[in-house]
Amino acid sequence: MRNEPERRGDDEIDLFELLGGLWKQKLLIILTAAIVTGGAVAYALLATPIYEAKVVVQPPSQSNISQLNYGRGGDSGLAMLSVKDVYDVYLRNLQSESLKREFFRKVFLPSLPEDERNGSQDDLYGRMNGVLMVAVTSKDTPSRYYIMASLPVAEQAAKWVVQYAQMAGEQAKREVTRDVRGDGMVKANNLEQQITAARESTRKQREDQIVHLTEALRVADSIGLEKPPIISNSLTGEVSAGMDGSLTYMRGSKALSAEIENLRNRTSDDPFIPKLRQREEAVSFYRSLEVDPGVIEVYRQDGSIELPDKPVKPKKLFIVVLGLVAGLMLGVLIALFRHMWLSASHLRVSRS
Repeated sequence: MRNEPERRGDDEIDLFELLGGLWKQKLLIILTAAIVTGGAVAYALLATPIYEAKVVVQPPSQSNISQLNYGRGGDSGLAMLSVKDVYDVYLRNLQSESLKREFFRKVFLPSLPEDERNGSQDDLYGRMNGVLMVAVTSKDTPSRYYIMASLPVAEQAAKWVVQYAQMAGEQAKREVTRDVRGDGMVKANNLEQQITAARESTRKQREDQIVHLTEALRVADSIGLEKPPIISNSLTGEVSAGMDGSLTYMRGSKALSAEIENLRNRTSDDPFIPKLRQREEAVSFYRSLEVDPGVIEVYRQDGSIELPDKPVKPKKLFIVVLGLVAGLMLGVLIALFRHMWLSASHLRVSRS
C-alpha cells in the first residue's frame, strides 16, 4: 500500500524531469525548428509557381447549326439535326484519345526543350495528362464541360485551354459536315434509282401500249373501220370511255396507225414521267450540297478566357506553417532522444 504512492511520486518526478530536460534543450528545439522552417521558406520562395487557366464550353445555339439542316426535314426523308446531336459529336471528340494524342504531338511536344522531347513518350504523355484536364463542371449541368491547364506560364496555360477546345471543335465540324455530305449523297443515289426505275417502267408501259394498239388496229382493219363511227349524242360519252379498253379498235385504223408510229418513233419518255424534273433537280442539289465549316459552330465558349494573375501552387503560407510545425516536432523528438541517451549514460556512470 505504501509502495503505490511512492511509484506515483516517482512517475511525477520522471515527467517533470522529462519536461525539465526538454526545457534545457530548448535551443536545440528552436534551432531544429528554425532550420526546417527556413527550408520550407526557401522552397516556397524558389518553387516554380503554377498558374491554372480554365475555359467552360456549352452547347451551340440553333442558329449556329442552321446550315447543317439545309435540304433536310419535310418530305426529304432526312431527319433534322438538333443542337444536342451536334454537341454530342463535339463532346465525343473533346474527350477522345485521338484528340489528346494530336494535341500531344502538335502542341505539347514542341513546347518542350530538345533534351526533354527525346525522352520516353509514354512518360511525357502521362505528364501532359497531369497538366491538362477535361471534366464536367457539375452534375447539375451535365452539358457544361471545362478544360483546365496548370502550367508555370499563365499565358501558355490560357492559350492551351482555348487551343484544345478549338481543336475539338475542328474535329467535330469535320465529322458533322462529312455525315451531312454523306446523307446528301445517299439521298441523291436513292433519287437516281427512282428516276431509273421510272424510266424503265414508262418504257415498258409504252411497249405494252404499242402491243395493245397493234391488236386494236388488226381488229379495225378486219372490219374495214378506217375512221371512228358517228355515234348519237346519247351514246357518245359511254362509247368514248370504252375506246380505251376493248373498244379501242373503234378509233379507226387511221388514228391507230398514227398513234402506233408515234409511240415507236418516240426518242424519250422523260416528258411523260410524273415529277421527273423535280427529282432531277433534287439529285443535282444533293450532289452539289456543301456545308461551309466556317459558318457553323459545334460549341460555345462561356465567357472570355482571362489570364490567371495568382499562382495556385505553391501555397506559401501553408508550406511555411507546415514547416514550422514539422520543425518543432522534429526538434522535440531529437531533444527527447538526446535526453533519454544522457539519462542512460548518467545511470551507467552512477552504477559503476
